[in-house]
Amino acid sequence: MSWVPLSLTSAAVIGLVHIVDKTVIHRYAHSQLTLPLLIGMAQTTVGLLVLFGVLFISRLPNTPLSMVGSALVSGVLFGLSGILAIRVLYSREVSRTVPVAQSAPIFAALLEILSLGNHITPLQWVGMITTASGSGLISLQYKPGRLALDLDKSFYALMLSAALSGAGNVVGKVAITRMPLLFTHGLRMFALGITFLIFTGRKDAWIDVKTYFVQRSPALFFVGINEFITANLGLILLLSALNTGPASLVTALSGTRALFVVAYSTGLGTIWKGALGEDTSPTAVMVKVVSTGLIVAGITAIAI
Repeated sequence: MSWVPLSLTSAAVIGLVHIVDKTVIHRYAHSQLTLPLLIGMAQTTVGLLVLFGVLFISRLPNTPLSMVGSALVSGVLFGLSGILAIRVLYSREVSRTVPVAQSAPIFAALLEILSLGNHITPLQWVGMITTASGSGLISLQYKPGRLALDLDKSFYALMLSAALSGAGNVVGKVAITRMPLLFTHGLRMFALGITFLIFTGRKDAWIDVKTYFVQRSPALFFVGINEFITANLGLILLLSALNTGPASLVTALSGTRALFVVAYSTGLGTIWKGALGEDTSPTAVMVKVVSTGLIVAGITAIAI
């Protein structure tokens, strides 16, 4: 399979991860920390399994401690980014949360200028402006019949989340150039999981999780499939695309996950009213599609 269908399939699969996250929050979570706590438990396990697998199959890679530190820092940054995004997702539509959180390439490009001395082309500047415009448009407070002129407060939390994610990409890029892929991935997932556990391990969240196990809640099934299978499948497909195609174009196509999220959430919200708490009125859907299209176009321009 060529890199184009691999990239698009990866975007479609990862888009499902966000939909399942919102389903768990909307239907089962009593605390905004419950899902992050479950994710922390799952990703810490995944990180340890990957690291033990690497050590079992081969010896410990001979790499500088600074590179190990870079991978761990990258995981922490992604963890903080994820916590902020899920916090917003708890009270906001998934179709308005994911596209803004995907504006990370803006911050990654700016950070690369400061840290690596990279040059940003005019097309990339246009891409940044386009992405920021789409993020602002989709974050406008919507009232029936009109759009408010002020941005929703969650916009700022999502932009901080995107900035942390962009920083995680830059730091992670440093580590991946000097260490094996799986070893780096294991370190990042372990650090991400621990970060989630530290910031979300509160009493009410633990009680929620304990109740899930006692009552054998479907939430455990959804989170388990999401974190151990769906998310990793999406990542494997993305890595396969990167292995066979140009990184810039693969990154651009992977940005279409925002469009998949809008399509999934709108479809589910139309078929099952109130399924995800989505506003499926014609005006709201139009705003989401146009603004998400701007974000994806901007990401594409930045990546090329």
